[in-house]
Amino acid sequence: MIKLVGILLILIGFTLKLDTIAVVLIAGLVTGLASSMDITEVLNILGNSFVENRYVTLLLLTLPTIGILERNGLRERAGKCIRALKGATTGKVLSLYLVIRAVLAAMSISLGGHVQIIRPIIYPMAKGASEKDKELDKKLDEELKGLANSMENFGNFYGQNIFIASPGVLLILGTMKGAGVNVDAYDIAKASIPMAIIVIVLVGLRNFIFDKKIAKQMGKGE
Repeated sequence: MIKLVGILLILIGFTLKLDTIAVVLIAGLVTGLASSMDITEVLNILGNSFVENRYVTLLLLTLPTIGILERNGLRERAGKCIRALKGATTGKVLSLYLVIRAVLAAMSISLGGHVQIIRPIIYPMAKGASEKDKELDKKLDEELKGLANSMENFGNFYGQNIFIASPGVLLILGTMKGAGVNVDAYDIAKASIPMAIIVIVLVGLRNFIFDKKIAKQMGKGE
């Protein structure tokens, strides 16, 4: 049980709101020493783990980059560009992004995500399309935020399975094989195409209904 002392240290450190990285490193070192490991061996394991999972630290570079862009007017510029387009609506902006995201996911091309694309670009554009005359009320704005983020989820989730080597297809293939069902990756990818089309149509309809909801709110305020 002494080998689990690292978990206790993490709980205590997080409860006291101490430095996260320091707490995790100390917990790792103590766990290794409590397991009768040499200090060199513990450091070697920590180093290898960092190298093997170093792609996770890319998020630390993404966040400040997006922050700098937003501070210099990225969101305002995105909204202003959309407001200048005649006929652009919130639903059309969201539906267009949904289609683009699904197509790129089908080709296994990463566009970004909620942090890199939705928050600084797509959401301001969708909001700008609805605020040509006046601002949305807070409740409708919060609903728009959730709707914009869902476009990323729908497009990526249903689009990626069209690519035969995607993790989703391989997971389905392994599960089906384990259940004794004779199927290959091409069958799964082909079956995913109509599902993606159905989702795009249904979500597009939901976006259209949201446009009507915005128009109704704007009309009441006049």
